[in-house]
Amino acid sequence: MFPAENLRDWRGQKVIDPNGDKIGDLEAVYVDTTTDEPAFATVRVGMIGRHRLVFVPLGGASVMPDAVRVRYDKKLVSDAPSIDVDGELAAADEPRVFAHYELPAQPGAGGTRRLARR
Repeated sequence: MFPAENLRDWRGQKVIDPNGDKIGDLEAVYVDTTTDEPAFATVRVGMIGRHRLVFVPLGGASVMPDAVRVRYDKKLVSDAPSIDVDGELAAADEPRVFAHYELPAQPGAGGTRRLARR
């Protein structure tokens, strides 16, 4: 995985699935508030004028010279919980993001938010 200090360098890079199919473009990275490690990315998907941001886990992702390859299929990612391109993930919606990928949803340190945008 890529180091946390280089996260901004990957904004705008294409995100691909294990088959090499383009899912969309990386918009932002969300870190786990407990570990400060990259946990999810938002990916810009949709057609012109109808874009939205979907969440995809970064566990098992690999960085290539021109893309970030995630381990989840394009269809699963496209169906993931989303926010508007200028929206923000509400704390109450975090469990839905984890549940979509069948990941355990535990609160962050001290019961606070688990995900924070970087």
